[in-house]
This record gives sequence, structure tokens and C-alpha cells, in this order.
Amino acid sequence: MNPLTAIVVDDERLARRELTRLLAKHSIINIVGEASSVEEAAVLVQRVDPDVVFLDIQMPRQPGFELLEAADVRGRLVFVTAHDVHAIRAFEVNALDYLLKPVHPARLAVTVSRLMAAPDPLPPPDVRLEPDDHLFLAEGRAARFVRVRDIVCLRGAGDYAEILLQGGKELLSSRPLREWESRLPSRSFVRVHRAAIVNLDHVERVERAGDDSFCVHLCGLTEPVPMSRRYAARLRTRGM
Repeated sequence: MNPLTAIVVDDERLARRELTRLLAKHSIINIVGEASSVEEAAVLVQRVDPDVVFLDIQMPRQPGFELLEAADVRGRLVFVTAHDVHAIRAFEVNALDYLLKPVHPARLAVTVSRLMAAPDPLPPPDVRLEPDDHLFLAEGRAARFVRVRDIVCLRGAGDYAEILLQGGKELLSSRPLREWESRLPSRSFVRVHRAAIVNLDHVERVERAGDDSFCVHLCGLTEPVPMSRRYAARLRTRGM
């Protein structure tokens, strides 16, 4: 196996030096650059297109997460963080690898083994999400974290699902609706059609569209979502 090119992104010079020192013990990892900010990292990513990015998420000027919007990160991501319950929860529900500061050599060895064994991210665990959880979603070659409560609705698109976010953004997920239904918080998300799941927190009103059908108007969406009589009872039980 050829060495994996990697960059280290951290605003603290000593932290970059220590992680680089620890990684030097793993010949499979070849450090090809360092950056102290999202701005520097974005330029570096475009220049070297690394296989792996070790990314500190807690930097003062811009959080590390913003690199995912500032650059086309095509390599694997390993997030580095101080003990942060919310960040760790996001990594765990998305099966993303992360390192806690100070980085322990044994834990780093586990990460390196994962990088060698799996070229693609591991599938998410079968866990029910919470409204404040963050999902790691791909958007073309780039990726971003999306808070669950900001999802307005999901629409079926064959074996895929279209995810509509607050503000009008749309993303395409490779996971079908049935998988999303099993993971999204059931108290907030309800299926209203065989090809649609809506977030009740974003429902403006429900109107009758015919003898056997209704339509659900959602905040920020110009087109309502159709709902059959079969699913209407689910909303009635929620007082909609």
C-alpha cells in the first residue's frame, strides 16, 4: 500500500508539531503540509489534494468545520478536538473518526489502522438521532454538518432521498427514506406519503386537496407536500 498523504490543520503550533511527531512513527502516513487556519488549509487542500486531513475543529477565527465549505476536501477526515460532548456525539452518530487532545499514541494507532483498512467512511450506526444532533452529509465532493432540526423534509428519489433544509438548501442522500425513517427522531419527523417525511416543527398548515388527499405546507417551501388519507391520522394525533 502506498503511503497516504496527509495535512495537519491546527491553530496551535505546538499541537501541530506534537501530532506530526506522533504520525512520523507510522510510515503509512506522509505529512505533506500544515496549516494554522481554515484559510490556509483551504489553499493547502487545493494545492496538494491530501488523502487525509487531521482537522482541529476548535480554532478561534473560524471553526475547523468551515473548511468543508471553503474547500473541496476529497480525502478522509479525522477530527481533532478537546473534550466536547456535542462534537463527540456528532462524530459517533456519523461513525466518523476523531482524536481527543492530548492525542494518545495508542488511540492514534487505531485511527491509522482504520485509515489503512477502509478507504471509505464506515456506515452510520443504527442509532436514533436527536433534534440537536449533527449529520455529516455529502454535497458533491464536499461535505458538511447539518443539524437534524434544520431538516424541513425528505423526499424519496428512487434509492436516494432529497433532503430539504431550512433556508432552501437541498442535498441528495444515498440512503433511502426507509433508513431515514428508522433514524430520525419520531416525535419530530413523520411520514406523510410513501415518498415524503416532514419535520413537524416546520409545518405551517395542512389543507384538504381532495376527497382522499391533503397537502402539507412547510415553512420556506413554495410547493406543498402531498399527503394521503392513510397518513393523515398521524398528524391528527399530533394536533395538526
